[in-house]
Amino acid sequence: MDHTFTDRYAVQRVRHTLKARLLQVRRVTALSPHMVRVTLTGDLQDFVSASFDDHVKVLLPEGEALPVLPTFGPDGPSFPADQPRPVARDYTPRQFRADAQELDIDFVLHDHGPAGAWAAQARPGQHLGIAGPRGSMVVPMDFDWHILIGDETALPAIARRIEELPSDKRVIALIETQTQQDRIDLPARDNVTVQWVDALPKSDEHGPNVTALEQAVRELALPAEGEGFIWAAGESAAIRAIRHHLVNERGIAKTRIRASSYWRRGCVGKHEVLDD
Repeated sequence: MDHTFTDRYAVQRVRHTLKARLLQVRRVTALSPHMVRVTLTGDLQDFVSASFDDHVKVLLPEGEALPVLPTFGPDGPSFPADQPRPVARDYTPRQFRADAQELDIDFVLHDHGPAGAWAAQARPGQHLGIAGPRGSMVVPMDFDWHILIGDETALPAIARRIEELPSDKRVIALIETQTQQDRIDLPARDNVTVQWVDALPKSDEHGPNVTALEQAVRELALPAEGEGFIWAAGESAAIRAIRHHLVNERGIAKTRIRASSYWRRGCVGKHEVLDD
């Protein structure tokens, strides 16, 4: 594969006006035993999400009270001094329908964690705060092929990307789930190949610390022709190892990979882009 990088294939950074919004739950839809879609409505008139892997800060309410929202100034967010600062977590805007003024956010229902716990009991009429997106990193759709790699936390972004890409683009998705019941329906297209990976520990010639997802990436035959881009997100150590393999063992240009840590084992609220 020719790694010559031109402006046509450059990832573009787009900035947005940062705003906090008070939203209300309109619907809750179960997608799998461990994922629900919460459809929100409210202050969305000027909402913008320009990239499939954008994230908003979800501002959780305390009990039945309204969520506490910040204001934004030159020094960043400012919260009311007489109220406790809300718990905030990063989530992907799965779909925004401007005509209906509806925003979908998909939540993984972990056994722990305040956002998953809130989503597990969410019902129409409840309120939720969001802030952002602050900006978008827009990966061009001009690439001939797109490889999407991730675990359950990356499913909303992967599904959105498949949905938004032109139908003539080849897509290969490798997705790790804890159980087969956690595999959700993805947009069906002729040029899309989805490989579901069971999250089971593997010990083989690559070593006992190689995750099932990394093993699947190591066994993946990359397209031999055309220009491509690889996107990966999930648990920090697993995605870092996958990025290292692709760059250092497969020779993929760093400009052709966007890798993000959506969570880190043993930590809470960890979201970061993985780079050198």
